[in-house]
Amino acid sequence: MVRRIASPVIAAFAGLFATGALASDLDIINAPEIDVSQTTLARGWYIRGDLGYSGWGSTESPDYTAERAGGGSFSQPFDSARFSKPVSYGVGVGYQFSDFSRADLTTDFFSGDMSGNSALGGGCGAGAPGGTNCRFDYKGDYSAVNVMANGYVDLGTVAGITPYVGIGAGATYVKWSDTSVLPVCLDGAGNCAGASNGAIGLQGEDSWRFTYALMAGASVDLTERVKLDFGYRFSDTAGGKAFSGRGLGTSIDAVNGRDDGFQKHEIRAGIRVTTW
Repeated sequence: MVRRIASPVIAAFAGLFATGALASDLDIINAPEIDVSQTTLARGWYIRGDLGYSGWGSTESPDYTAERAGGGSFSQPFDSARFSKPVSYGVGVGYQFSDFSRADLTTDFFSGDMSGNSALGGGCGAGAPGGTNCRFDYKGDYSAVNVMANGYVDLGTVAGITPYVGIGAGATYVKWSDTSVLPVCLDGAGNCAGASNGAIGLQGEDSWRFTYALMAGASVDLTERVKLDFGYRFSDTAGGKAFSGRGLGTSIDAVNGRDDGFQKHEIRAGIRVTTW
């Protein structure tokens, strides 16, 4: 009797198991496939190249300061032509950590001119007409190399456009050319004679200065690997030595010029090429 009952029960369980197994097989067969072929991580190295235009400075214009023989000093603002070479250019390499963060190391090159005058009277030296006073007109130029470490926050991508903000810090090597100083008589026509009998060449100085920058802009996807970067950058470079009169053997030996640094507003455009 027990065998007669067990047989149908076993058969029923076997049927249920077979049906469940079949259903499980069917679920596996009919389960939707997940396509991961298009899923990529925004992570990897990129290279970049940029051009900048800085046709104007901040409201606090940089100036240069010269220490005069016998003590005292005078300061004059750079003239409006100090950014007469307003174009900068640079290259860099960076790493994209995620869809929202990246960093790069960049090198930029720029140059500019300086001109101005002491606007203060002083003795013109031997050979000048008696009782005359002179001012000194200055002309020079500089070149600079900027090395910056920058970090950015990408604010999300919509229709291939990614706005971002960033901050950078680094150093700028500023090299001044020899600066021409022309004594000009305030009390008569022509140049003051003086020991120079014309223009004096002050020795250009060079130095490394701390620099920081603030950036904002947006990138546009041109292809999967190439982005057009368009933005704004404010940079502030500390002041330093500009020129000196040492070794000239004249009373102008004591003139030591300094610039008060450079604050630049730049419109920048560049290309970023990713490696992933």
